[in-house]
Amino acid sequence: MNFSRRSLLAAPLALPFAGAARAQSGWQPTRPIQLIVGFAPGGGSDIIARTIAEAASPLFPQPLVVVNRPGAGGAIAAEAVSRAAPDGHTLLMAGGSESTSLPAHRDLPYDPKKSFTAVIRLTRNAHFICARGRGGRFTNMQQVIEAAKVRPEALTHGSAGIGTLSHSIFILLGRATGTELLHVPYTGGGPQQQAVLAGQVDLVVQASDELRGLAASGDLLPLACASAQRMPAFPEVPTLRELGIELVADNMKGWVGPAGMPAEMVSSLHDRFRQAMAAPRWQRFMEQTGEADGYANGTDFQRDMDTLLDTIRAAIRRT
Repeated sequence: MNFSRRSLLAAPLALPFAGAARAQSGWQPTRPIQLIVGFAPGGGSDIIARTIAEAASPLFPQPLVVVNRPGAGGAIAAEAVSRAAPDGHTLLMAGGSESTSLPAHRDLPYDPKKSFTAVIRLTRNAHFICARGRGGRFTNMQQVIEAAKVRPEALTHGSAGIGTLSHSIFILLGRATGTELLHVPYTGGGPQQQAVLAGQVDLVVQASDELRGLAASGDLLPLACASAQRMPAFPEVPTLRELGIELVADNMKGWVGPAGMPAEMVSSLHDRFRQAMAAPRWQRFMEQTGEADGYANGTDFQRDMDTLLDTIRAAIRRT
């Protein structure tokens, strides 16, 4: 990313209410709101949470507190929020592996379709299938598919771990193209990135915010985008759909709360965060990351998460 992670991490976790909040009707929080992130500070989910919290802070009469609870691909944080009181004071940064991929691979102590109340989607973070740049084997996606058909499982792909979205995207790719790549799981996005750069695996999935610097230097080569449309930051990279491969799998990010939150509460939270998405702080962030507007209301956010989860489950059942 072009913006400073250090500057964001240097800010206090509690973003205090600065001055009088704009008049808001409906439900009002009565104590600080905990914004739970299932990944470590400095990662993409954490930066999204801190940026929208900073933009939304003037709209709330209580502090917004970012709390990191990393582990198990986000499932630890998701379980904690699923068990919280549905009183609007605990929200989860959801929409990624904990919501759309992990539940397809194994049983979890929460139901991604029933344990939460979706509030708002903030981003649709594009994923790219990437190969090593300088010295790599491939320069386009067609070469990958042809090689995979000639020698099944001779090509390797890394992932951020079993059950993560980066793992599931390659399962979906295999089902869509009639190929099978050898899966090499790592312990996170960083290790899988280092593996492809070192030539230890042929392919990886990288989110756009992880990719920009390495693509600009030529170290990583994005071959195709797994979104429905090309991304503004990488206009030259075709989508898988453009290449005749029916695969759409975005890493969505947005707020959900525990199941059972009243409609008035959800509406109040939605409207505040939606207003914050028009704030200069959030707009600068979106420009710097090169992402398209990812907004969706809670109903549409939940529908898109469920659709991706069902797609991955169906692909796994066919393996």
